[in-house]
Amino acid sequence: MSRGFCYPGAMSIRSILTALTRHLRPAMGPAAGTEVVRAGLGAGIGIGLVGLLSATLDRPDLGVMMIAPFGASGVLLFAVPNSPLAQPWSAIVGNTVSAVAAMLVIGWIAEPVLAAGLAVGLAISLMVLVRALHPPGGAVALTVALFADQASAPGWLFPVVPVLLGTVALVLLAVPYAHLTGRRYPFRSAPDPNRHGTRDIPAMERLSVSRPELAALLQEFRQSTNIGVEDLARVIAGAEKIAARHHAEGIRIADIMSVDIVSVPPEAAADVVIDLFVAHGFTSLPVVDRHGAYIGLILQLDVLRMPAGGPAVAATMIRADLPVVTAEMSAGAVLPLLAGDGCHAVPVLLDHALVGIVTQTDLLAALAKEHL
Repeated sequence: MSRGFCYPGAMSIRSILTALTRHLRPAMGPAAGTEVVRAGLGAGIGIGLVGLLSATLDRPDLGVMMIAPFGASGVLLFAVPNSPLAQPWSAIVGNTVSAVAAMLVIGWIAEPVLAAGLAVGLAISLMVLVRALHPPGGAVALTVALFADQASAPGWLFPVVPVLLGTVALVLLAVPYAHLTGRRYPFRSAPDPNRHGTRDIPAMERLSVSRPELAALLQEFRQSTNIGVEDLARVIAGAEKIAARHHAEGIRIADIMSVDIVSVPPEAAADVVIDLFVAHGFTSLPVVDRHGAYIGLILQLDVLRMPAGGPAVAATMIRADLPVVTAEMSAGAVLPLLAGDGCHAVPVLLDHALVGIVTQTDLLAALAKEHL
C-alpha cells in the first residue's frame, strides 16, 4: 500500500467537519466582565420594573401583561444599545405594528398554525416597510396567534397594553441606565456638538467619506440593520488612526522635536508669561524648576481665560496632567495627542528633565516630508 494514499471520502468528510467546526465558533469577540454585569443587571432591572408596572394595573390577565417578547427586547436595549434594531423607533414601533398585524390576521384566520405563520410574516414585512425592524416584534406576533383560540385571547387593547406601554417603559428605563453605565442610548446617527459648541466632527474622527456615503454603502451590502452609520464611522476612524500611527512609526520623536526651548520658572510673574506668549506666538509654555526638571505646561487658552486680577505667578497656572513623551518613542505616539482638541504641544523628557517639545507644526512638517 502506498504511504501517500488517503481515502478521498474520508478527506472530504474531515474537511466538512473542520469547516463546520470553524463556522460554529462564536462570531462575537470576548466581552469584558463589566459589560457582562452591565447588560445582565440592566435587563433584570428593566424587566423587573415593567413587571411592577404591570402589577399596578391590577388586570386579571397579568400573565399576558408580562409577555415573553419583552425579554428579547431587554436583550437588545440593555446588551446592544448601539444596534439599529434596539433604537426607540425600532423597539416601540416594531413591537406595536407587529401586535396590530397579528390582531388583523387572527380576525380573518381561525386555524392557529396558519395564523401564526401569516402573523409573523406580515409583522416582519410591516416592520421593514416602516423601518422599525425589531426581532422581538416577531415574537409579539406569534404570542398573539398562540393565544387566539384560548379564553385569555388578547383583545384589540393588546397592541396598546401591554405591548406599546411595556415597550415604552423599557425604552425609558434603558436611556438613563445606558448613561449611568457609560453607554449612549439612543444612539443617534448625527454627531453631538463638539467641545467648541459646533457640529464639526473632531479631527481624529473625520473620514474621507461622508455619512451619506456610508449609509449608501450599508444599503449596498445590506448591512443597515446590523450596524448603524455612526458605529461604522467610528470603526473606520479607529482603523485610520492605526494606519496613520503605522505610517509615522518610522519617525523618531528625537528627529522632529524642537530643542531650543523657551521656558519659565514657577515663580515667574503672570506678566512675563503673557509677554512670552505674545513675543513668540506660542500656544503653550513649559514650566521647569531651577534644575531643569519639568513641572508642567501653561496653556495660552488658560491665560486668556484668566479673570481680571487673576493669578500673579506661573505656578498658579500650571497644567501638570498633560501627556509627555520620550525622545526615543515613535512619532506615532504623539499623533493622536496632537490631533485631538486642546493639545498643541507635547513635552519630551529624559529622566524628568525637559529636553525638547513636539508641536503640531513639527509633526505636520515631518509627515509632509514623508510624502514628498
